[in-house]
Amino acid sequence: MTSPVQRKTHLDRLAITLLVLCCAFWGFQQILIKTTVAEVPPLWQATLRFVGATVLLGLWCLWRGVPLFQRDGTLKGGLLAGLLFAGEFACIYIGLQYTTASRLTVFLYTSPFVVALLLPQFVPGEQLRKIQWAGLLLAFASVAVAFSEGFAHSTPTQLMGDAIALTAGIFWGLTTLVIRTTLLAQASAEKTLFYQVAVTAVLAPILSLILGEPWRFDYSGLAWGSIALQTVIGAFASYLVWMWMLRHYPATQMSTFVFLTPVFALLFGVGLLGEPLTLALVLALVGVAAGIVLVSRRA
Repeated sequence: MTSPVQRKTHLDRLAITLLVLCCAFWGFQQILIKTTVAEVPPLWQATLRFVGATVLLGLWCLWRGVPLFQRDGTLKGGLLAGLLFAGEFACIYIGLQYTTASRLTVFLYTSPFVVALLLPQFVPGEQLRKIQWAGLLLAFASVAVAFSEGFAHSTPTQLMGDAIALTAGIFWGLTTLVIRTTLLAQASAEKTLFYQVAVTAVLAPILSLILGEPWRFDYSGLAWGSIALQTVIGAFASYLVWMWMLRHYPATQMSTFVFLTPVFALLFGVGLLGEPLTLALVLALVGVAAGIVLVSRRA
């Protein structure tokens, strides 16, 4: 068993810097997935990504001497977190087949509300004040404004995709809840992440086969480069940093920063894909930043 975790009551400069860097890469990662999915099917892409991340994490733990298989009471919570994590990604990839990326993004980022509503019931120190709730709502509304053009028309198929995306957001929030309210809260960041990537590495290929995706390896150098970045930085390094922060900082305050991810994705779309820079995007960036400031304020 690891020693008790020394938790902080607010986000310091280190946490804010790491969160911004993680969200910036996750926004860039959306561009990577978007440009690679035409060549590599989504769940097969996820399979390659999470199998690779599991191997990398195992090697990292071997090098660092971090035990992954000792009995510490985390198995039930770890498997549950892994199933929720895998369910989130399955819903994202399946939902994209029924609704647009913009609509899916808005529903996916309801996850901070799940954390803010449920986590304080188990961890009173995670309770948000009224001003922080206002910041959370402002950040979410800003993201909704940025993607509002995608809501011009709704078909029954899109509504089904929206429901799947909302489920993904709920799974994401519940994953955080499980990590903070079970013995995983005292486990190492490596072990917490291992449960999630390993379970996803097992389930993703099964779902890929069910959906009839073709499995190949003769992809272009750009596709393999994209998968490598998604694996090494996305599924391994950035998620490991996120798990470490969940052990030391308030999850309700951390969750608000994820609203930066879709805004970063839009900004990268402007810079890398030549997409138009709209007033809605600028307002979204300002609104999300203001919301984060409100949520991060000390009492």
